[in-house]
Amino acid sequence: MTAQRSGSAEVSGKFLSTLFREQELHARAALIAQQACELFPDSAAIVYLLQPADPACWSVKASAGDVHLESDTVPLDSGTLGMLADQRTRLIFSGSELRREDYAHLHTRRTLLTLCYLPILVDEELIGALEVASFGLPLKSSDVGSLTDLLEYSGPALLSSLKYEEERNSHLQSISRLAQLYDIEKVFNSTLEMDALMPIITSKVREILEAQAVNLWMVKDEHELLLMSRDGADPTLEVGSAQRSGEGAVAEVSDTGESRIISDPQDEYLQRRNAGITEGAVFSLIATPLVTQGNQVGVFEAINKQNGAAFDEDDLFLLNSVAEAAAGALNNAALLQAERKVQILETLVKVSAEITSTLNLDRVLQTVVNVPGTVIPYERAAIALEQSGKLRLRAVSGMAQVLPGDRDLAMLEPVLQWAATSKEPISVTQHGDEIKTDSDDTRRRFSAYFEQSGMRAFHSFLLADEEGRIGILSLESRDPDFLSTAHQEMLQVLGAQATVALRNASLYKEVPFIGLLEPLIQRKRRFLALEKRKRTVYIAIAAALVLFLVVFPFPMRVEGNATTTAAHLAQVQPAVSGVVRQVYVREGQQVEAGQILADLEDWDYRAALAAATAKYSTASSEMNRALATNDSSEAGIQRATAAYWGSEVERDKQRLDRIHIRAPIAGWVTTPHIEDFTGRHLNAGETFGEIIDSSQSGVDVALDEQDVGLVRAGARGAIKLESFPNRTFRGDVSVVSPRSQVEGDKRFFYARVTVPNADGLLRPGMQGRGKISVGLRPVGFVILRRPALWAYAKLWSWLGW
Repeated sequence: MTAQRSGSAEVSGKFLSTLFREQELHARAALIAQQACELFPDSAAIVYLLQPADPACWSVKASAGDVHLESDTVPLDSGTLGMLADQRTRLIFSGSELRREDYAHLHTRRTLLTLCYLPILVDEELIGALEVASFGLPLKSSDVGSLTDLLEYSGPALLSSLKYEEERNSHLQSISRLAQLYDIEKVFNSTLEMDALMPIITSKVREILEAQAVNLWMVKDEHELLLMSRDGADPTLEVGSAQRSGEGAVAEVSDTGESRIISDPQDEYLQRRNAGITEGAVFSLIATPLVTQGNQVGVFEAINKQNGAAFDEDDLFLLNSVAEAAAGALNNAALLQAERKVQILETLVKVSAEITSTLNLDRVLQTVVNVPGTVIPYERAAIALEQSGKLRLRAVSGMAQVLPGDRDLAMLEPVLQWAATSKEPISVTQHGDEIKTDSDDTRRRFSAYFEQSGMRAFHSFLLADEEGRIGILSLESRDPDFLSTAHQEMLQVLGAQATVALRNASLYKEVPFIGLLEPLIQRKRRFLALEKRKRTVYIAIAAALVLFLVVFPFPMRVEGNATTTAAHLAQVQPAVSGVVRQVYVREGQQVEAGQILADLEDWDYRAALAAATAKYSTASSEMNRALATNDSSEAGIQRATAAYWGSEVERDKQRLDRIHIRAPIAGWVTTPHIEDFTGRHLNAGETFGEIIDSSQSGVDVALDEQDVGLVRAGARGAIKLESFPNRTFRGDVSVVSPRSQVEGDKRFFYARVTVPNADGLLRPGMQGRGKISVGLRPVGFVILRRPALWAYAKLWSWLGW
């Protein structure tokens, strides 16, 4: 026996050396089971750990030998293992005295001679058990002494491995939580559209909390909250519900500003909320306020964990962590909505001022179809007016006048005539292949129209007053959801204003034109009263004059006020925020593209780079150490950490390089006192200065809308500036603006003449006159074109052919 124990001690010494080189729980348990089989040949061994779950059980960590288990867990009070849990001492059973039910958890095809159990104790506390099944020789109490010595060292080893795995899992969970929070912040800031943002927020929060539903309540006023969005199922409340102070837990959280957990299904508030609900009732609830910059924007509410457990403090901590990012995103979206409403009000004021300041029908029509486009993203707006009992298309956005025979307008006009038969506004949208409307006839009509026109939304409403119908206004877009609620409210006000303005302008145009015809009739009578010879002379002179006006060619030019602009102006903006450390240029200095103009303070970025580099080096060292010790788990963690800090190092290097403010183009610095920026803090994207390319200069010549149709790109232009009255600058027209500008009662289109400026004489802001050559035209065309156009426009508006 002495020799046997000495050998066992030697084997145990080798075993312990191998055991402590491993860190993983399963690896250590497998070594213990294998060592037990080596000490007792022709046997099998299983290592269990006590799992303090509810209910408690034995968890199989490793096995060796000719035995297997159907399940990885065994009930705590099952058979012989249950006896060990009660007695907590070494147990040895003879196979003949055991029933099969006593060790039903074991499966083997061999005859069991002895079944031995040894408790694994640490500080007198049972943490596990070693089970040895002998098939060759029976085991006695004296034979298992070496296992008792072995377990004295193995117990602490298993416990330390268990704690190591718990700590590692906790770290991995923390890393996963940080990654989730980082992902959430990116997702929350992916859009500023409130309608799109709220479903994203509730969906992501529900995904993280694994809740049955997440409700987003928004502050309506000081004492009321509205349920604006939900992800999941909550039969106790409808979206759009309101909750005032004192009416529930959500209102209480809003009033106090403190988070709340309700985990008792018998809570009074939950009982009221679940009244009449059989499925999906709320048994657990957490709520937290959404606060940003000291202002509360709403309340988060999550109900019922999907696993059936109640919410705890960890869940509330996670919800509070997410709430800060969500509150900021919602606040930004609310600010955008407020800014858009201000823009809408400003546009309404502008439209109202335009259409009430004139009785010119064409001007009113152009204002109504064009100006709202600054805030409403429509593709096309059109107005059809009633004339002689029929609706005729009179104005289309982006078109100075309606062109007869235009294919798109030919499709639109019948649609407007059909829409005008309805007294109610018409709204038709198409998402994919589905057309949303109330009528099958409307659906068939717009199925063909949308396919041909490419539009995906059509909205129209009548322009009518107490005297009857004036016309119809329509808006179209390729985006089916281009109209928001604020836009629809704006259109209601716009329709009322446009109806009044169009009625007044129409009545003004219907004033009898006898004042124009009467002088012509009197002149005709005086001419017929002349002698025949005189009439013949007058006719001959008139014919010669007409022939001269029609045949003789004359160079034609159109002119207008000219203003010089920079051909190419670039804004200089820092890529990152910081304090300007030094400025290297002055106003009027010539710079090259990419030249460094100024530097920002780089202490923070260098410190961040140094910190990231240090953490990267530390993680790499830890990874190499783990690889050297064959610790694959730790090596994997450190490899992920090193990869993360490696990416941070690269990003900090890029940030450090961005402290240089560089010139985007070659040219001249035009910012006054740019050197005074030293010491000033600049945000990313804030303007630091401007650079213009002075090799060429652009001169904008304001052309009357009646002349713009004659000018084409490439036409020659001559410029006379007030700064150089004795010099004429010449160049070519590079572009004619597609959109008009309003100055007083007139509209102008700008033709940009590109003029060489090698000597740098032309500077932005100089004024003068410009003439653009449009080629040879008959004298009569040059002289009488404007009066003829005016007369034609008047006749066309009066007679309406």
